[in-house]
Amino acid sequence: MNKASTAYVWFDTEFSSLELDEAQLLQVAVMLTDKDLKRITPPEEDLNFYIRLSDTVPLSPWVEKNLPELVKKCRSRTAIPLEAIDAKLTAFIDHWCGTPTKTIQKRPIMAGNSVHNDWILARKFLPTFVSRLHYRLLDVSALKIQWFDLTDGNEFSKDDVKTVKKYFPEADLRRLRQHDASYDIVASAAELAYYRAHMNFTA
Repeated sequence: MNKASTAYVWFDTEFSSLELDEAQLLQVAVMLTDKDLKRITPPEEDLNFYIRLSDTVPLSPWVEKNLPELVKKCRSRTAIPLEAIDAKLTAFIDHWCGTPTKTIQKRPIMAGNSVHNDWILARKFLPTFVSRLHYRLLDVSALKIQWFDLTDGNEFSKDDVKTVKKYFPEADLRRLRQHDASYDIVASAAELAYYRAHMNFTA
């Protein structure tokens, strides 16, 4: 039985508050790779949506201080209503991964850093998209913890563009901005490649 994952759905969100019960989605970004971290989607097919935000939605002080440009985009006319996002993400997965499938083992796996937070919000706001995915998550943060606990290696710096490009050469960094969900999914894939290169993974 082939146990290899069919695809990794690199997924990242920005949201209005760290209190997830109260948070609203501000941005979602998606990229697909295979298990070897080779792109399934070319860079121009990656998804990056700014979600329409009402002026009445409260924002955390951190978001107001650190993400003012994102908030401005979410309150602009170009932002997309939340109800349309679920359909767009679902169509993307169906097109590239050949889903839906009733066989859970053949469903693609959501991947990212601290991706359980993104999963919680996706289940709440993007239920059809989530129904296309495996129940397992590939959380790069789990490997980060092992890296810190078991090795003396240097910390992976996602803010170092050269390092990101080195470990994920297929990243088109000309199209991306740091501290943005679309950059974070690429940096997460690069970070996983970094741990794979330096930790003893055997077939």
